Amino acid sequence: MRERRRLRMAALALVSLVLLGAVPLFFGFRTISRDPVFDTLDALDVPGWATAKTDDDVSGSRWCLIECRLRERTVTSERSPEETVQVYEQALRQDGWRPWKVAMCPAQQQEKGSYTCWRRDELTLDLWVRAPACVPPPVDGEPAIVPSPDPSTDAQTCTGSLVSVKVRNAIDDERTRPLPSTDPSLTGDEPLPTLSGDPLGELTPSPS
Repeated sequence: MRERRRLRMAALALVSLVLLGAVPLFFGFRTISRDPVFDTLDALDVPGWATAKTDDDVSGSRWCLIECRLRERTVTSERSPEETVQVYEQALRQDGWRPWKVAMCPAQQQEKGSYTCWRRDELTLDLWVRAPACVPPPVDGEPAIVPSPDPSTDAQTCTGSLVSVKVRNAIDDERTRPLPSTDPSLTGDEPLPTLSGDPLGELTPSPS
C-alpha cells in the first residue's frame, strides 16, 4: 500500500510539473511566433463589415537580422472603398497613428483607390483601399473569365472593397532617410575633364 501511494504521489507530481511547464511554454511560444503588430491591427476599432476576411503575411526578422520584418495584411470589406477608408483612417487616428506626408508615398502612383501613409513611434504603415478586382477563379482548369467592361454589370456582380496594410520598422523604411544630395562638394572633382571641340587642340607654331 505504501508503495502504491508513493507511485501515485510521484505520478501526480509529474503530471503537475508537466502542466505547470507546458502552459507557460505554450503561451511563450505563441507570443514569440505571433507578431504583436498584428495584435495591434486586430485591436483597431473597425466594424465587422470592414473585416469580412483577413489574410496575414510576414517576412524578415523581428530583430532586423539581415532584413527587418515586413507585415502585410489583406482585408476584404463588404462596403464601398469610400466608406471603408473612412472607418480605417478614423480607427488609426484613435490608435495613435498620425498621417505621414512624405514624398515617396506611395512609391508607385495607384490608378484607383486611396493610398495614405501613417507613422507611430518606431513603425510606419501604408494603407491602400480600392475596389476589388472581381475576377472569378478558374473552374475545372479553365482560365479565369475577365469581368465585363460594362459599368452596370460590374456594379451588380462586384461589390465591396479591398484593403492592403503594410507595416515596417521606421529604421528600415527608406522614406525616413535623407534624400541623396547633389552638392559638388560631396562628389569631388570631375574624374575626366571635358574635351574641346578639336581633340588635337591647336598646333604650336614651330620657330622660323
